[in-house]
Amino acid sequence: MVAYVIIPGIDGSDEAHWQSLWQRQWGSSAVRISPASWSAPDLDDWVDAVQEAYDDAARQDSDIVLVAHSLGCWAAASWLGRYPSNPAGGAFLVAPPDPHGPAFPRRAAATFTELSAQPLPCPALVVGSTTDPYCTAEAAAEFATRWAARWHLAGAYGHLNSASELGAWQQGWELLDSLTRQWCA
Repeated sequence: MVAYVIIPGIDGSDEAHWQSLWQRQWGSSAVRISPASWSAPDLDDWVDAVQEAYDDAARQDSDIVLVAHSLGCWAAASWLGRYPSNPAGGAFLVAPPDPHGPAFPRRAAATFTELSAQPLPCPALVVGSTTDPYCTAEAAAEFATRWAARWHLAGAYGHLNSASELGAWQQGWELLDSLTRQWCA
């Protein structure tokens, strides 16, 4: 069995976002983080929220996969770096923003600006877009390399969020499903 820890970006994922649609499909097998600082993200608060969600998911006696989007990718990577002994079956990291890029929300997410990608202690897949306003495909591919993760370029889908009109994002579901079967076999 697999349990999922959903880690959205700033302000969470709205009802039309693929993370929210997937969470409804997964039901009780999915736990979403609940940081106190959704709009003005504090890294420590977000990492603590990942730990709380992980603890809730771990009660299900399942393999746990992190499903992160946008700034949530950095929260997931930071959590994995701080707690490498917590067994995670994998990390699905979609549209990580570039903390050094021109569109990064430096004021809102000031505690995230000094992060750098380090090898992750579990299998991971980074998914990016050729038209993401928060990160070039080249920078996202470099993050994947530094995280020791697989890289997948999804195409021209903006920030791979609800504005991209992906719906339940079948391509992403298939990527996650095939990797989850491999990680949690």
